[in-house]
Amino acid sequence: MASGDDEYYYNTETGEVEQGRCSLWSKVMGPYPTAEEAARALEIARQRNAEAEAQEAEWNKDWDDDGWDDED
Repeated sequence: MASGDDEYYYNTETGEVEQGRCSLWSKVMGPYPTAEEAARALEIARQRNAEAEAQEAEWNKDWDDDGWDDED
């Protein structure tokens, strides 16, 4: 990914999209390739979290409460 002013960040403190590195890393999400994608940062994060939780639930369904695989 390229660096500099051709990257966009979503500032979680202000709710604004920033072009380039303007704010502290602890205040931004990104980088994103476009301003439009950066504006959707929270939506993208929610979607990724939901997908990860679904994958974890799928993985966990094959395990007993004691941590052993049901098939063994």
